[in-house]
Amino acid sequence: MKKNKLIIFFSCASIIIILIFTIIKLNRPLQTETQISPEIVQVFLNANININNVKITPNDFTLPLLGGDDITLSDFKGKVVILNFWATWCPPCREEMPSMEVLYRLFKNEGLEMLAVNLGEADRIVQQFIQDNGYTFPIPMDRGNRVGTIYGVSAIPTSFIIDREGMIIARIVGSIYWDTPQIFKAFEALLKS
Repeated sequence: MKKNKLIIFFSCASIIIILIFTIIKLNRPLQTETQISPEIVQVFLNANININNVKITPNDFTLPLLGGDDITLSDFKGKVVILNFWATWCPPCREEMPSMEVLYRLFKNEGLEMLAVNLGEADRIVQQFIQDNGYTFPIPMDRGNRVGTIYGVSAIPTSFIIDREGMIIARIVGSIYWDTPQIFKAFEALLKS
C-alpha cells in the first residue's frame, strides 16, 4: 500500500515538474541562428543602439487598443516594429514620447509601426495623456501587465526593435531620443533591408 502511494506521489511530482518547465520554456523568446547583416549592426551602433548577436523570436500576444479593437503582434510581420512599454507616471517615458511620434510620422508610410504598450493604467488616464500630447501611434493596453512580464520588462521605458521578419533584433532599457539623424539613418536602412 505504501509502495503504491509512493509511486503515485512521484509520478504526480514528475508530471508537475515537466509542466512547470514546459510553461517556463513557452514563455521565453526562442533564439534563432539567423544573423543580422553587418551593415545594419553598424548603422545602429552609429546611433548608439546595440543589436543582438542573433535574432530572437518574440512571444506573440493580443491586447486591446486604447478605445478600439484588439491587436496581435504577429499581424505586423512584414513591418519594422518598435514595441515600447511605458506608463504616464514615468518621467523618462514622457520624455521620449515626442521623439517617438516624430520617428513614427516620418517612417509610418515606409513600413514602421510603433506599438506603445501601456502597463496597467486606467483607460481614461491614458486617453487624456494621449489626447493632450497629440500622439498618433497605437496604444495597446496591458491592463494586467501580462505581456510586460512575458517580455521581462522590469524598468520602463523598455523598447524592442522587431525587423520585417518578425524577429527581435534589439532591446533598449531606458529612454532615448528617437528623432536624431543617426536613428533616422538606422531605421531607413532597416526598412530597406
